[in-house]
Amino acid sequence: MFVDRLTLFVEGGRGGAGAVSFRREKYVPRGGPDGGDGGNGGSVLIRADSSYDNLAHLMNRKFWRAAAGASGQSANRSGLSGEDIVIAVPPGTLVRDRDRSHVLRDLRAAGDEVVVARGGKGGKGNKRFATATNRTPRQAEPGQEAESRWVVLELKVIADVGLLGFPNAGKSTLLSRISRARPEIAGYPFTTKYPVLGIVQVDSERSLVVADIPGLIEGAHAGVGLGHEFLRHVERTRVLVHMIEPVSSDPAELVRHYEAIRRELELFNPELARTPELIVVSKLDLTDADVALDNLRRALGKPVIGVSAVTGRGLAELVQAMWQAVQSHPSAPCPTEAATS
Repeated sequence: MFVDRLTLFVEGGRGGAGAVSFRREKYVPRGGPDGGDGGNGGSVLIRADSSYDNLAHLMNRKFWRAAAGASGQSANRSGLSGEDIVIAVPPGTLVRDRDRSHVLRDLRAAGDEVVVARGGKGGKGNKRFATATNRTPRQAEPGQEAESRWVVLELKVIADVGLLGFPNAGKSTLLSRISRARPEIAGYPFTTKYPVLGIVQVDSERSLVVADIPGLIEGAHAGVGLGHEFLRHVERTRVLVHMIEPVSSDPAELVRHYEAIRRELELFNPELARTPELIVVSKLDLTDADVALDNLRRALGKPVIGVSAVTGRGLAELVQAMWQAVQSHPSAPCPTEAATS
């Protein structure tokens, strides 16, 4: 199961109460106050961990509460602090406050973390209130309340290259040929139901992370088909590979396919329209595919790479073009607030 969006309730632990206590020992008259402070409550943290690639491991637990701090004790002994809870998520997870809609932290790299619910501070014991004029204080502070909130976790896959196109454009087959990834491949649309990552070896020392994004259709920006459930994964990629199936040799039809996906990207997030792209015509093993390739090149006036995942034609050229494009654009565009809300 692939889960890329979850809502959790998080609550820190309440602080422990301070103690009211007086020293009572033989031969020690007027021992004075010795009530210790309460322990601090535990906090809830969310940390990026590269051991995970989606949020499925959090599906069965919706409420996360840290331990409360222990009360103070006599002899100036402080209560134990509650243990923190760490929620592990995959890198690329956006943490948002559900009710206020603001982003708490974008956990892009492994080790990034954010405190989403701080524990309450422990109360002071009566020892803290002793003064020259108040030598027997009988008051202590209760522990403070902890923070709590609903948070939304939204995973956006991080990859160097994202494969885009209409369903059955050949994205999954291509990924299976240039990497060791094994996405589902079948002769019907929407076989890819969640992003699949593959490591592509450019040579013995260089590699790329390539993501197969589920097929898009017109209206995807508004939720049609798999829609914006997966469009957001495109925001993390440095370079987009726009794959076009040679369903026709008519240049107008090919351009329409190309522009339809481009339009969906721009309507979802205008920043995506400026993401560097490679245009690829897939399935060159089909009849008239070469004619379609030439027609699209002339119609767009841009470089277009032709590949066949069946015969291997053009795959080496495409991998080199991916590497060069990634090196020319080392940073992925940051998602806009409009796109992440």
